[in-house]
Amino acid sequence: MELPSRAAGDILLPSGEMLRIRERLRLLSAHHDLTTVIACAFDHRTRLLPFIYADLRMVPAGVRAIGSALADSGFPKTRIVLQQWNKNFRPSEMRLDGRIPDLFLVSSMLLHASECYKLIRDCRLLDPARRPLIIVGGPLVIYEPWKVFSADPRNPSGADVAVTGEEYVLLQLLELLLSERAHGESLRSAFLRSRDSGGLDGVPGLVYAKTTAPDGPAEELIDTGIQRLVGDLDELPHPIHGYGLIEAPGPGATLGSRALSGREVGRLSPLSSIVMTTGCKFRCSYCPIPAYNQRQHRTKSGGRVIDEISRIAELYSITMFFGTDDNFFNDADRTMEIIEPLARRMGEKKRPLCKIRLMTEATVHDTLKIREHLPLMRKAGLIAVWMGVEDMTGTLVTKGQTGNKTIEAFRLLRANGIHPIPMMMHHDSQPLVSWKSNEGLINQLGILRREGALFATALMLSPSPGSNWYEETYRSGLAFENIDGLPIGPHVSDGNFVIASKHPRPWMKQLSLLAGYTFFFNPLRLLFALVFSKSNIPFSGTDTRPDVEVAQYSYRERLLRPVCLRLSSHLIDAGIQVIGILGLIQSYRRTIPWALRLKRGRIELAKEPPSSLIPMRSSDGRRSCFEVAVRESSESDDKKYSGELRR
Repeated sequence: MELPSRAAGDILLPSGEMLRIRERLRLLSAHHDLTTVIACAFDHRTRLLPFIYADLRMVPAGVRAIGSALADSGFPKTRIVLQQWNKNFRPSEMRLDGRIPDLFLVSSMLLHASECYKLIRDCRLLDPARRPLIIVGGPLVIYEPWKVFSADPRNPSGADVAVTGEEYVLLQLLELLLSERAHGESLRSAFLRSRDSGGLDGVPGLVYAKTTAPDGPAEELIDTGIQRLVGDLDELPHPIHGYGLIEAPGPGATLGSRALSGREVGRLSPLSSIVMTTGCKFRCSYCPIPAYNQRQHRTKSGGRVIDEISRIAELYSITMFFGTDDNFFNDADRTMEIIEPLARRMGEKKRPLCKIRLMTEATVHDTLKIREHLPLMRKAGLIAVWMGVEDMTGTLVTKGQTGNKTIEAFRLLRANGIHPIPMMMHHDSQPLVSWKSNEGLINQLGILRREGALFATALMLSPSPGSNWYEETYRSGLAFENIDGLPIGPHVSDGNFVIASKHPRPWMKQLSLLAGYTFFFNPLRLLFALVFSKSNIPFSGTDTRPDVEVAQYSYRERLLRPVCLRLSSHLIDAGIQVIGILGLIQSYRRTIPWALRLKRGRIELAKEPPSSLIPMRSSDGRRSCFEVAVRESSESDDKKYSGELRR
């Protein structure tokens, strides 16, 4: 079910409020020596195409943003632990500044939910009198917050509170708790007092459990409402703070004595995410993004983007940036407010901006609308656009794309030195191969490869919590409940596994995904890429170093450098093929057994969408905005849910 919006006029925070709350917290921080550990849950079973490289080589934006918000609010004793790098980390053994932290925050996507549950369960092994306040955030709880609470009295392993919004919600909660915290009192004790008195109800964007005993099972979940959004993204904390809080990779269960140095961050994370815009004008039924943003399109200024890129590049030697935009070309005027000053600064050919390369996401429709600005975007450092093609025929969803328009957009981008990267979505009615049409998955991938795609993603249409289509997926008999009695685990919910289908042979759809990737990434195509490279496009071999440095080249360097630049750009296509083939090996290893299970096993279809087994209500006594379907919690349901938490 889509999240509702707040009332008109009450969606955005007052201008400057995000800055003011951090100022207030800095004053409070002088009286509270707060320590915090932020964990990014990561299930290593999800390591396969198309995420095989970026999943370990780019620090996630969510945990970095929360770390930045805390550090900028006067709480520098904060450590960010990435399970991507610290697989054996155990919260029960963590110590920061020589003591058990006051706060333990977990950020998780749905597909990493199993690891999120383990982190919560392990943290609750600590003595209740000393354990930290457990807060969970991220996409897992944005749409289904009840999943991190437990009603089982034998296993009451759940979070204390779920934050269903952005950084401001956490900071507002923290301000409330610190304002009420007595001298020497634990933060969790202050939380329990505020919870029981109803003090949390004035903080929109929270879900918390009502319990009789402090460490007892959840008896009722209280939803404080939909968050308010920061309207001006320039007010967000600078991301540079978060990079200075990251735990070093290691096999141990405890925390190290220090965070990563700047040089170490750049070596381990050569890619950096950057928030430039949020929101999308399209309202695809399978996508939860527009509703989450309450139909708002928010942006940063060009000056703020330049400042973030410059400082991250200077301190951490990171030159590759991926915009976390939902649709960067969504509003042409606001996009150009970012691009124009960035292009001017890039044109000065001064370090560090001269080496910056940007990537982002957009749609075919908006790419064509903004065509006259593409040359300037390339001057601003834009080198690649991940395009939501979905289905070139528009059979699945129509976002203004057709086969001809997609080809036109690809050619426009490549002519201006920008690589188009298609994002495809496979579905039941799409054949693997079609004759005399471009409906087939392989037909479309072949066209896109011929038009210059270096990389492609192809995912199966799957239920997406928070989308308009979510409930119908379950009630129409499309979604699977279990296979041979084994429930569908969260780690297979990323679109790489067929978990919803009306196809008479769903295992064939699973093999179709593998066939599509095999068609796109294979040794033969690698050999062709070494000779007929798709990465040789305009400006790909341009020397962007400052003129002062170029003037100091020796005669030999002046001859060899253009050759080296052209050769390196030529080999990019082959290099991506190598990464794709390595990822394909992992995809075969993990999805072939799933295809066999689909073929041999008995598939039981779901009859209703997942919903809370714990009664939920809003803080004013009305129905919770997260409630999908009203049902009573049966004994069998309780056993199933507690079993999932134990696993």
